[in-house]
Amino acid sequence: MEGVLVRKIKKICVFCGANSGKDVAFVNASFHLGEVLGKRKIDLVYGGGKLGLMGCVSTAVAQHERQVLGIIPSAFTVNNLVGETCGKEIKVATMQERLVMMMELSDAFIALPGGFGTLEELFQMISWAQLSIHNKPIGVLNINGFFNGLLSFVDHAVKQEFITPRARKILISATTADELVDKLQAFRFESDPALSKLKWSPSSSQKEKLDLTLRL
Repeated sequence: MEGVLVRKIKKICVFCGANSGKDVAFVNASFHLGEVLGKRKIDLVYGGGKLGLMGCVSTAVAQHERQVLGIIPSAFTVNNLVGETCGKEIKVATMQERLVMMMELSDAFIALPGGFGTLEELFQMISWAQLSIHNKPIGVLNINGFFNGLLSFVDHAVKQEFITPRARKILISATTADELVDKLQAFRFESDPALSKLKWSPSSSQKEKLDLTLRL
């Protein structure tokens, strides 16, 4: 990365499945991502609990003595639905509050294989970046081609002129954890001149937060 301005990343939020998936490579890569974050002295923000890939990456980060923060809706903690969070836990009332807090407390975002919840979180962060609500890097770890179809669809949407080439650059991808973290650190945000002029009103909550009710 010689000659490239390196972004300082202290905390990465990881979105991923509460299941382990069909391919054991998903589990192995999730553990490896946690090891990479630990060795690079990067702390983890995630959705809490210990199920599936979420448990894999959080356990690996904790084993390398880095901080782990799980942000979890209170509804998920009833009857120990998702298991014990590996590290500190913050309970929130809603899914939206959870995602806002993840955005505020993280320096970058990585999506591992997962289902509808993972995809929602990923695309919400991309939409907010497009709207200049934040300028933090976002990437997918494309394990065994899991995200090939999604990336092809995004490129198709660019060709059909629903996503601009500038906005397409928001979504980073790599096949290894080290490569992906390197790309996140080298990312330079390029805002849309029109959207960057939007003014987001702070709410009346105890801590000022952006009003993120607008969705694309």
